[in-house]
Amino acid sequence: MRGEGPRWSCVLPLPMRSIPVLSTCFCLLFLWLGGAAAQETRIAALVNDDVVSLSDLSARTTLAIRSASMTDDPQTRERLSSQVLRGLIDERLQMQEAKRLNVSVTKEEVDQSIARIERQNNMPKGGLDAYLTKSGIAKTTLVDQLTASLTWSKLVRNRLMQEVAVSDEEINEAMTRLKEQADVPQNRVSEIFLAVDNPSQEPQVKQLADRLVEQIRSGVKFDTIARQFSQSPTAAVGGDLGYVTEAQLAPDLADTVKKLNPGEMSYPVHTGGGYYILYLVDRKTLGAPNPGDTELSLVEVVLPLENTSPPEEQQRVLTRAQQISAAVKSCGELAKIGRDEAPQTSREIPTIKAHELAAGLQQTVLGLGVAEASKPVPMPGGLGVVMVCERTNPKGGLPTRDEIADSLARERLDALARRYMRDLRRGAYVDIRG
Repeated sequence: MRGEGPRWSCVLPLPMRSIPVLSTCFCLLFLWLGGAAAQETRIAALVNDDVVSLSDLSARTTLAIRSASMTDDPQTRERLSSQVLRGLIDERLQMQEAKRLNVSVTKEEVDQSIARIERQNNMPKGGLDAYLTKSGIAKTTLVDQLTASLTWSKLVRNRLMQEVAVSDEEINEAMTRLKEQADVPQNRVSEIFLAVDNPSQEPQVKQLADRLVEQIRSGVKFDTIARQFSQSPTAAVGGDLGYVTEAQLAPDLADTVKKLNPGEMSYPVHTGGGYYILYLVDRKTLGAPNPGDTELSLVEVVLPLENTSPPEEQQRVLTRAQQISAAVKSCGELAKIGRDEAPQTSREIPTIKAHELAAGLQQTVLGLGVAEASKPVPMPGGLGVVMVCERTNPKGGLPTRDEIADSLARERLDALARRYMRDLRRGAYVDIRG
């Protein structure tokens, strides 16, 4: 009967029936444990020859909920489970295709992706491991997701790059248009894309899109949500599209971006393929230097402090942070304080672009001179003091021929990748069990 676990019997051979009851108990215990394990591997979906188990679905749903700071209750899990399952099914298809074409990623590539997530979330090295442990999430759950995302991005580049070759004539035409539009704004845009493969899915996908917007407006980082939920190839880099002009976007998306100010996010935008959520990171005039491209070397000291700490503890930490801010005169001094007082939450960053920092911290850092300590600033895990050790300001000018070629190729590659994924879905045997 559906929903029942396996039925077990424990019949001992005739010569052994005189063995004490304890032997029977061990037998029953062994079979009970086997039943429990079977429950853990019950099937959520079959994807060609691969299985998505209910435990896979549960673990990934937990990761999505924790990452998006959602309430972990049955209602939330029910709302998210179908979308999370779709994502897991897509990952199985992507990894099957990668295996067929002998495409893989290395441990070093996955580690680099983890380090990038830590930088973008102002975590020290190893901070992501600590977060996962605290949240009760196995690291393999995140690693599996990152591996699939990175592998798919590499597969798409290897498989489709020849089809997106950009000619010299196209680059020349693009450069001519840019010179004619030197005063046209460029927008640094991040995206979350939720596909609608058939009309029956639309209400559910729209509901999820609205829910994700609520979570981001409540303080969850856009790139975190993009990594967990977006079905665009840009999910691997937190949804970052880079700098684009309105002419490079589909009309509906261009109209939406035009109405945003830097730091603002759109409501879900319906297109033929699904729903987009857009975030305008920055806007600059073509040819002008972009502050977000400022290259920095930093030291961060974060004094641990929980949101639930009593007022006297909050005041103590604030006072100490103010003392540090007023006293330190060099990055060496600040780094030593971090090693002595908060080694687990402080870090030295040899090089980072300003746009890779959280929006609030980015503005703080760009306002500092070299060897100038910031005032205490709220940071993940506590209260921080930041100092700029070195700064290299960006240069202005029109994009290079290589940058233009990359932009044109990326647009075509994204469109081809979505078509590729759609074809994999259509050609697959997928049996969703529950």
